[in-house]
Amino acid sequence: MSLYKGKRQRQFPTTIGTTTFVKIYILHLLNEKHYYGNELKDEISKRVDLKWSPSPGMIYPLLRELESSSYIEGWWDEPTKRSIRRYKITDSGIKHYNNLVLKHRSSFNDSLIIIKSVLKDIYGEK
Repeated sequence: MSLYKGKRQRQFPTTIGTTTFVKIYILHLLNEKHYYGNELKDEISKRVDLKWSPSPGMIYPLLRELESSSYIEGWWDEPTKRSIRRYKITDSGIKHYNNLVLKHRSSFNDSLIIIKSVLKDIYGEK
């Protein structure tokens, strides 16, 4: 067991989990334009070069959570059918996004350093 930032760690030494990563990415994308749920999932997958995709079981609860916290606002394309719900970020969502980005920047950087070190060590990659 090692020390990381003065704390004992039993896991990979970063504090950012998949849910937080996806939440930040959803807010990031909604800061660019409006999306609906599956479109967000597909856009995240595309932006990580199709190497990974969040599940709908992760995307939709996060959208409901962000909407109930007033960080995003949703509306139905066809309210009577309730088939496609589009989302946009709110002003408080932009503030929340900016706070999350600042809070987790070091975790992203730490993860990148660790991955690069392992690739270099194991595979001789730079």
